[in-house]
Amino acid sequence: MNRQVILFVIILLAANVVLGAFQLSQRRAGGEDAEFYRNLDEFGQVLRLIRENYVDPEEVGYEKMVEEALKHLLRSLDSHSDYLSRDRFSDLQSETQQQFGGVGIQIEARDGAILVIAPIAGTPADEAGVLAGDRIVEVDGEDTRTANLRQIVDLLRGEPGSEVEMTVYRQGTEERLSFILERAIIQVDSVFDAEILEQNVGYVRLTQFGDRTKDELQEALEGLLEKEELRGLILDLRNNPGGLLTAAVDVSDLFFDRNELIVFTQGRDPEKRQNLRSRRGRSIPEMPIVVLLNGGSASASEIVAGALRDSGKGFIVGETSFGKGSVQSILPLRSGDALRLTTSLYYTPAGVSIHEKGIIPDIEVVHSVEEESKLRLQRNRRDLLENPEEFVERYDFEPISDRQLEAALEVLRMRIAGLSAEEVKEQQTQFVEAPPEEEEIVETPEEAIPGDTDVEALETIETEE
Repeated sequence: MNRQVILFVIILLAANVVLGAFQLSQRRAGGEDAEFYRNLDEFGQVLRLIRENYVDPEEVGYEKMVEEALKHLLRSLDSHSDYLSRDRFSDLQSETQQQFGGVGIQIEARDGAILVIAPIAGTPADEAGVLAGDRIVEVDGEDTRTANLRQIVDLLRGEPGSEVEMTVYRQGTEERLSFILERAIIQVDSVFDAEILEQNVGYVRLTQFGDRTKDELQEALEGLLEKEELRGLILDLRNNPGGLLTAAVDVSDLFFDRNELIVFTQGRDPEKRQNLRSRRGRSIPEMPIVVLLNGGSASASEIVAGALRDSGKGFIVGETSFGKGSVQSILPLRSGDALRLTTSLYYTPAGVSIHEKGIIPDIEVVHSVEEESKLRLQRNRRDLLENPEEFVERYDFEPISDRQLEAALEVLRMRIAGLSAEEVKEQQTQFVEAPPEEEEIVETPEEAIPGDTDVEALETIETEE
């Protein structure tokens, strides 16, 4: 009797195997499914052959091989998509919460090099003088031409208080510069400066877009409004590398009436355009706004600037922005890892994509590399500006004027006086003046410039939640 039961079970299992094989063959027979299973089978063969034949068995565990294969798969799509291990996923979540460890720079792979999009204000990299556009050549002796971007990021991060040496090539001056940076826990407030300038003009500088940015900006603006009735506002987004798409919409919400279009995203399906609109309606009185941009302004900064200009609420002064116009969605996996996948491009309300083009200012005022370096130091040591003699003694140069900020003030004077945006643009020549003469530069040998190389993922967080 027992033998009959066992035989019945064996026959039943065999029938299930045959049925399963038949169903699988049917699925494989049809179009895209057939291609999927054929390639999946080949991938499995490759893994098995490597595992069985590679010279060093310690290097070819299945889990490690699959993870490396997925990393390269995602990175082959574009410079922004990536495979995130559990630790990297946790790092990204910390960054969007405006807290992470490291030296405080946002970097991207572009044109065969690893570029600094912008140092984050008040961080070790910013205080040391790292600038937007610097090419990272080495980190602790690791040549960036032989290391992928993830490895460079890992080298830059570490225990607070420890040091890391970073070497950059600065294109504007053709210099190779080395910085010894002390790592720190990077807890960055979004609002770095908030004050009232002449003629009741408010000035606020945003350094990034994270979970708390909208609340910090609203609090800062309400604090200014309690002091004075503002007649205009300068929103300084220079060297702001961006952040969360949702944070950009929330910040814009402060200046828009309810249900106005701020930005829209368009993915692979033309029928699935997503319109992101203001929700609560403005909480800040309507007034002329000037947005300051430069080459370090990216992603969320460009969304806010584009929305304010297209709606007629804002005027752009400064330099063409960075041009980061794609949205990365974070897709968690059951394993605890995640994918960061480019799922759409974003467009300003007028339907303009700034991806790899940037936002061109209404009034262009370009700072030289030397000016930008000095102004960054002045912004970070405003306490010393009150004592010019001490400032000169410490930094060996006289404080200089911020020509972009002065141009923004002049634009606001015209707007407050009743001139339209077009009438202000017609006055453009009065804003253009030559930058101060640069000091003589010693040429850098050609071999100091990093050449073209395959680099990998974007470290700026631009995610749609």
